[in-house]
Amino acid sequence: MSSYLEANARQRIHQLLDADSFAEFLPPAQRIVSPHLAQLDTPVSFDDGVVIGSGTLLGARVLAASQEGGFMGGAVGEVHGAKLVGLLKRAIQDRVDGVVLLLETGGVRLHEANAGLIAVSEVMRAVLDTRAANIPVIVLIGGSNGCFGGMGIVACCANAILMSEEARLAMSGPEVIETTHGVEEFDSRDRALVWRTTGGKHRYLLGDCDAVLADDIDVFRHAAGAALQRCRQSSAELTLQALESEHALLSKRLKDFGQLSEPMDIWSSLGIANPAALPMLEAEAFMQQVSSFRLGER
Repeated sequence: MSSYLEANARQRIHQLLDADSFAEFLPPAQRIVSPHLAQLDTPVSFDDGVVIGSGTLLGARVLAASQEGGFMGGAVGEVHGAKLVGLLKRAIQDRVDGVVLLLETGGVRLHEANAGLIAVSEVMRAVLDTRAANIPVIVLIGGSNGCFGGMGIVACCANAILMSEEARLAMSGPEVIETTHGVEEFDSRDRALVWRTTGGKHRYLLGDCDAVLADDIDVFRHAAGAALQRCRQSSAELTLQALESEHALLSKRLKDFGQLSEPMDIWSSLGIANPAALPMLEAEAFMQQVSSFRLGER
């Protein structure tokens, strides 16, 4: 077993893809770094915190990107975002079988302000352009920093999201919510509450991700390959029908759970008899127990 959570960006992408198949684009040796960080006397990374390249996944031709949570929390700046956009554009040009994004990020790099915001918006557009070209985009989330901010929106633009129990996915992070609305609204120090609210299990039950996986890169590897194969068997494009279905699901969530603030109350409303037991279940046992209670599948 190789822990996805404990691995760095390069370890994840090399172990996820088929052995010796990964070829990196713009490697650290080329030293393409952010021009903004140097002006602020802030340390730079020679890959700007994201590893991109080509390879195969269970035999399928893919382009892949892996964010490095150890560099500025995986935050997106101008160069970081441009590497992701370029990768997605190349996916369309090369007509690959799919794109796999290993996301671990707090969102926009505040040091780069508007440049970072523009970069994230360009990544969103590039994801949808890739899907419009009928090339699936699969997102994996399992790092300690989770996936927040604009990149949380990017994740939700993809065809499929696979998360570990340790992963988190949201627009605003717990600390941001607490700072903006007060500790009464959200106590970011309550780690159990944080994971109940933004973690993989809750996201699966609300229909925000497609599976909760064990913290094992090989498990992620086979789940990503299976998701890619499913998406290739149908259109990868975001259709009006799919968008209307998503809006209906969100409306139902608001109607059913809009007055609830504790995730376990939501789980109970979904019909789960013993919601307090869910946080203690391993990923496989969790999936077996709750698949029929997932919102939108009842």
